[in-house]
Amino acid sequence: MKSILSLLLVIILAACSSDDKSGKSEAEILYKEALELIESERYILATEKLQTIKTQHPYSFYATPSELLLAEVQFKQESYPEAAASFLLFRDFHPRHEKISYVVFMIAESYYKQLPETIDRDLDTGVEALKFYEEYIARYPKGEKVRTAKKRVQKINGMLREKDQYIADFYFKTKVWEAARYWYIDILTRHAAEEKLRQHSMLRVVESSFHMKKWQECQLYAEKFSPLVDKSSAQALRSWEEQCKKKLK
Repeated sequence: MKSILSLLLVIILAACSSDDKSGKSEAEILYKEALELIESERYILATEKLQTIKTQHPYSFYATPSELLLAEVQFKQESYPEAAASFLLFRDFHPRHEKISYVVFMIAESYYKQLPETIDRDLDTGVEALKFYEEYIARYPKGEKVRTAKKRVQKINGMLREKDQYIADFYFKTKVWEAARYWYIDILTRHAAEEKLRQHSMLRVVESSFHMKKWQECQLYAEKFSPLVDKSSAQALRSWEEQCKKKLK
């Protein structure tokens, strides 16, 4: 019992000692100083003060706002991987926070900002951004950032489609038929809504099957795809179908 009372006394004394003559706590002072530093774009010093609140005053009123502000500072510094990690951590520890919709959007933004300018580079951050934009749209359909999120989703999906076609076409041009067919079939599964790409992929699936000497599969794919394409593509598919039939005889 005595040990518990002693511990409580230490905590009370520590809390009292953290107040200055104006009655403000040390955590509050640090937080307001951090805000001023952020306003003047002195992000390194601001980060130091926010980290001090997290480590030395983890149970103060300003601890949670400091966590969110630290993530925002990292985003402002264009340290997007760190910002994404900090926003994710905040979401996991404070799932019912009043700004949680904003946090979900900022997770997506942090990943989005890491997207490369060209599709020939890794687009994994785009996939992550897509996941959180879609979560934001689904959970907060009337959120103020929904329009922006939808535009970002459209752009990322476009890049992913181009990337998939780029890979499939590369394998096709280099005559790696099995890999090419795999990617074209995957495109038909994931990007079926894009008519031009869909027809392109259907033709390439049949032609790849022919070059793989999968005559029966070639014929079956041609029969399956012919009613789903335009006249020109259907004619090309029938031609491949006939060639496959001849090989089966």
